Amino acid sequence: MSQQDNTRVVPHALPVGYRFNEFEIQQVIGGGGFGIVYRAWDHQLKRNIAIKEFMPASLAVRNDEMNLVLRSERFSKTFHAGLNSFIQEARLLAQFNHPNLLHVLRFWVQNDTAYMGTQYYSGTTLSLLQAQHPELIDENWIRSLLSPLFGAINTIHQAGYLHRDISLDNIQIQEDMTPVLLDFGSARKTISNLSDETETMLKPGFAPIEQYSDNNESEQGPWTDIYALGAVLHTLITGSPPPVSVVRSIEDNYQPLSERRPAGYSLPMLQAIDCALALKPEERPQSTEQMAALMALSLEALPRSAEEKPAGSPLLPVEVCEPAQQEKSRWGLPRRLWVPAMIATGVLVGAILGGFIRGSSSQPAALERSQPAGESSETVQNPAVIAEEVAVPPEPVKEPEPPAPIAQVYIKLMAGDEVWLNGSQQALVPAANGFARLQLPAGEYQFSITNQGQKRDQKINIDREGTWLLSPQF
Repeated sequence: MSQQDNTRVVPHALPVGYRFNEFEIQQVIGGGGFGIVYRAWDHQLKRNIAIKEFMPASLAVRNDEMNLVLRSERFSKTFHAGLNSFIQEARLLAQFNHPNLLHVLRFWVQNDTAYMGTQYYSGTTLSLLQAQHPELIDENWIRSLLSPLFGAINTIHQAGYLHRDISLDNIQIQEDMTPVLLDFGSARKTISNLSDETETMLKPGFAPIEQYSDNNESEQGPWTDIYALGAVLHTLITGSPPPVSVVRSIEDNYQPLSERRPAGYSLPMLQAIDCALALKPEERPQSTEQMAALMALSLEALPRSAEEKPAGSPLLPVEVCEPAQQEKSRWGLPRRLWVPAMIATGVLVGAILGGFIRGSSSQPAALERSQPAGESSETVQNPAVIAEEVAVPPEPVKEPEPPAPIAQVYIKLMAGDEVWLNGSQQALVPAANGFARLQLPAGEYQFSITNQGQKRDQKINIDREGTWLLSPQF
């Protein structure tokens, strides 16, 4: 990848050749909405390192002196809260010395932002490896990854923290095929909680139901990361993640792997994954040790806790784990999940009504083709006349169907808000929780919200399936 390509892909990146004392930037590895990652050369120790820069593009830009400058003073509180969270994450990761966890070498403050220097890991992400070399993935290969991953996750849990973002993109597979669990994304979470330009995307299929709850902090625990890990394994085996948990809370269409029995995988592994993907938190394994035991993996690589502590919800028996039966009543859900459940109901009802309308509109056209307009009854009774005088009408040209929606966008509205999307006014009616919903296909979208002469704009780029929560404020 050339420097020019990097600049185009990752705006506001530092130029190749920029120096942090002994560290010289040689390549922009990648970046997102909250940070940029570089490969740098350590001139003192003669080695490559990775440098991660805190760079929330929605809050700040880079000036000619390479310093970050806020887009508006009203972003100051959010920016500094995210910066502090970034520094705290660096300090947290620096405490760990696990071969399968991102290893932080140092961090520093410069250019009115912060930087994290970490060990440089070669290889590729698990998502890219699955796409490029699916033939590598079988049960033995997966089991070779699980013990080190269990050890890394357990190290985080024993220190009293959660990862909350385990996915194929956050697992780096090195050239020797050993996995490394990458950063937590805690700065992103802090900004999402505080920003008035919040754009939060939960990875569909990987986020358990408690991450959709307003009271998510008190309901999350090791079982939250175990669900995400189960979704990773499900994706590796089947090629796709499990159904979105918030939709499963209304109509659970998850088909257990132990019933599907994909070829080449043992029943204990499939049953363990089904347990990890239980919708209710208390029905999942409550620790990595329980999950490892279900899969008949060795615990030698797992650091054990000094003493067993209650996890806050009942522990699952390790020996037996049957899939939970689906509850029929919505009142069987905990109160905290009623709002997500109502949202999911709207999604399902909308899909059903859309299919009914499409089916109804196609029927009259079919009837018209069966008897051409203006044709007499005598003509129909005379085959010769049909052959000589009536031309067979050409088949109607089917218009290309519009792109299918891939994103659920929920936007928080106040009384009097008017919403414009790409210059077109939207008639949005918020639900009881204050959120209105849009289903959008891939593309770039410009939202404009007006209220009593005030206006606020926000852009989002939808390039994958997911859920966006927008909470615009003036």
